[in-house]
Amino acid sequence: MRREVEDGLDEELELEFDEERLSEVRCEIIEASGTQALDQQLYFKELFRLQHELIKLQDWVVAKKLKLVVIFEGRDAAGKGGIIKRITQRLNPRVCRVVALPAPNERERSQWYFQRYVPHLPAGGEIVLFDRSWYNPAGVERVMKFCSEEDVQDFFRSVPEFERMLARSGIKLVKYWFSISDDEQHLRFMARIHDPLKQWKLSPMDLESRRRWEAYTKAKEEMLERTHIPEAPWWIVAANDKRKARINCIDHLLNQIPYGDIEHPEVLLPARVHNPDYLREPVPVEMYVSDRYGKLDE
Repeated sequence: MRREVEDGLDEELELEFDEERLSEVRCEIIEASGTQALDQQLYFKELFRLQHELIKLQDWVVAKKLKLVVIFEGRDAAGKGGIIKRITQRLNPRVCRVVALPAPNERERSQWYFQRYVPHLPAGGEIVLFDRSWYNPAGVERVMKFCSEEDVQDFFRSVPEFERMLARSGIKLVKYWFSISDDEQHLRFMARIHDPLKQWKLSPMDLESRRRWEAYTKAKEEMLERTHIPEAPWWIVAANDKRKARINCIDHLLNQIPYGDIEHPEVLLPARVHNPDYLREPVPVEMYVSDRYGKLDE
């Protein structure tokens, strides 16, 4: 039982390890800004508590057949993937799934814009997390000139109605924008450039987005202004401190859906059936994975 608990802790620590390699640099920036970094012990304590509450929320969504959609938007390297990992880490993937769609193909570009997102919307008892969403025309596509200004304006006219339709259908839509500073994005990009484990995260598009920081800022401001509606308001997450951003966001998400405890029947492990006529066939030694780390237990 202790090993099972330790394995769960290891999973979270593995996610944190690579970020700790930059802790000294980040601490200097935090101190210069006059803010205080979140204590590691407090962070883990709160994260595990909030993940326990996420399991309660999951049970409530399943029991009440709720439909929940959470959108995560923000600049490149803002921390969207990190928060999504912490939310899904201990949830049932059959209940809570992540949608991260690639660029549309030729057929999809000829469809109604929202059409390719609709099949991924939740049924009753499901949670869907969008790692980027239908807001691409208001951000990357606009800044990179992948769509015309007429397309952008049509999007701004259409998206409030689309989201009101989702709300009327019973879907709870929560939208988060992860906000980071110019200096913090520069730091995170440099970390990816010099870290072989993170270089895959950088694309030519990411590098170009860095050059067009101000254009992204203007696009973001108009997007928030024109798509902030009562049925689906935007929520801004201050994300310079990744740990604070994660627990603040999870705590806020939990407060968006009133939920309670769901009683579960007591689970009893049945006795194993022993058949005296059963003989286990030996497994060939060559089929086993080599125990190269066996000495670690000695």
